[in-house]
Amino acid sequence: MTVTDTCVSDDTFDTAVGVATAPSPAGPWTFADTPVVAPRPGAGGGYPWTIDPSQLTGADGRHWLYYGGISVTELSPDGLRAVGTPTPVAIDNKFEGAYVLRRDGWYYLFASTANCCAGPATGYSVQVGRSRDPRGPFTDRDGQRLDASRAGGTPVLTQNGNRWIGTGHNAVLTDLSGQDWIAYHAIDRADPHLDEPFGVNERPMLLDRLDWIDGWPTVNAGAGPSDTARTAPVTTGPIDARFATADLRGWRAEHGRWQATGGALTGTGTLTSRTRIGGDLRAETDLRLTGAATVGLRRHGVDVRVGRGRLTAGAASTALPAGLDLRDRHNLAIEVRGQQLVATLSPSRLGDPVAQVTTRLPRPAAGNLSVRAEGGPAEFDNVSAVRLYRPVRHAVPDPRVGPVLRGYSDEFTGGLDPAWQWVRQDPAATVSGGALRWPVQNADLSGTGNTAGVLLRDAPAGNYVAETKVTLDLGEDSVRNYQQAGLIAYVDDDRFARLTQVAIWNTRQVEYGYELPVAGQPVYGGSIVGTPGTTTWLRLAHRVDPVNGEHEFRAGSSRDGKRWTWGAVWTFPADTTPRIGLVAHGGATPAVTAEFDYLRFHR
Repeated sequence: MTVTDTCVSDDTFDTAVGVATAPSPAGPWTFADTPVVAPRPGAGGGYPWTIDPSQLTGADGRHWLYYGGISVTELSPDGLRAVGTPTPVAIDNKFEGAYVLRRDGWYYLFASTANCCAGPATGYSVQVGRSRDPRGPFTDRDGQRLDASRAGGTPVLTQNGNRWIGTGHNAVLTDLSGQDWIAYHAIDRADPHLDEPFGVNERPMLLDRLDWIDGWPTVNAGAGPSDTARTAPVTTGPIDARFATADLRGWRAEHGRWQATGGALTGTGTLTSRTRIGGDLRAETDLRLTGAATVGLRRHGVDVRVGRGRLTAGAASTALPAGLDLRDRHNLAIEVRGQQLVATLSPSRLGDPVAQVTTRLPRPAAGNLSVRAEGGPAEFDNVSAVRLYRPVRHAVPDPRVGPVLRGYSDEFTGGLDPAWQWVRQDPAATVSGGALRWPVQNADLSGTGNTAGVLLRDAPAGNYVAETKVTLDLGEDSVRNYQQAGLIAYVDDDRFARLTQVAIWNTRQVEYGYELPVAGQPVYGGSIVGTPGTTTWLRLAHRVDPVNGEHEFRAGSSRDGKRWTWGAVWTFPADTTPRIGLVAHGGATPAVTAEFDYLRFHR
């Protein structure tokens, strides 16, 4: 748990991670006298964030704690103390809210980025990187590290233009069918505050389907958050035994003795469900044992056994981590798809497998589910078997980029096209040799200090994609707040969406900032879309919502002009007419010039 204010200093944000223990999930809870991670004085004063703890058990049975923005430390076997030296795994001025799970031999670090709480301009979102080691380094789909100044991050969840914005800070859970789901908080853009404007942000918790496509997680196949009724997680099925009563109807004892007491099944021998189930399926149980136990499917000739230091499925077997205590509760899950069976043992059923084996069945699975205990008594609970989920194999398509609309585009080959219009013209911006060169201004657009120049042109009607290629040498690691250059969708100085490569403290990011008027004053927030290079390609994909007429702008970025990362959507009211343009501002020190190769419109 996060302790937001401790007594180690007068600082009101000298945060720490604490812990409480209990004999059962229902309590009673007792707080430990010492923190797991104590407040950490920063090198430049103040206290770095020691918040958002997330625990993971690794493949070797060791426990890890992720926290802050973002570091990982090993925990003592009892989970009460941090041991060793913390390792940064994601850069602190971009990421927070870590959640880590293990899948197919990879550790996936889910991390939230951008501002969590800017009311109707909140662009919080979830990105991911993966590593073979729980200590990293974590890299995204393009191989970019999450702990670098130009930090990577593959989008998992970001707003799509419906009612929900600021979709971030997640956890992942798996339903009985094996389908993963992502829980997160978001903001209703039409009702962003608990009470008055600029007060506490109202952030309800949402749940959406999490798909795995080509080894990477994405929400609703990349469509983003849902705002209509959807199929719910599978929480019950043909076999669903919680053993809340002593009645064992629906089960028959093959041999041994069994009894249901206190919400658990205990005994030795074999107990078989009278319900038959076939086809692709997932069976699971929570178990504790002193001898060996099996959970299997009758008639296909393969038993799954846990005990004597191994997880075994038929002829396939793997060792359990040294020191794993099966007297503690573990979850055993079996997935059968066709003639392939995968058995997984995990401590908490939250993406933390400590052992997994795969075997081929002699024939497709069909029959009855049995639980077995040999060599001593075992305890079982939450025994289930349901049809296995159907995985989504293909992501929703990215915005289509058609031919160039020559009449709206400018390659900067013959001076500045007369179709351009200035807001606060900057005479330092010049066009020659096929490029617009614009020294970054010591000016800005956000807030009430609207001093920056904006170079605009009218956009075509209907749907289109606007693109530019911008070179801006912002260096790395140093603080150069907030030099930037890129694209803008602009209605006026208080309503715009700005897609730029930008220096934010020690990071270099592609920020998709958004400003709109609220209760008589502008509010600014933003989202993060991809990783910038010194040269970065930027796109704004415009779509008119056929239901309400809103202008939706989805942002994309690329480091090579070929592989694109698509991110958040910001919207403008139907009665506005956004123009598209270029900006270069945020600070004049050190002097740096943005170079734009073109502005193109596609349809």
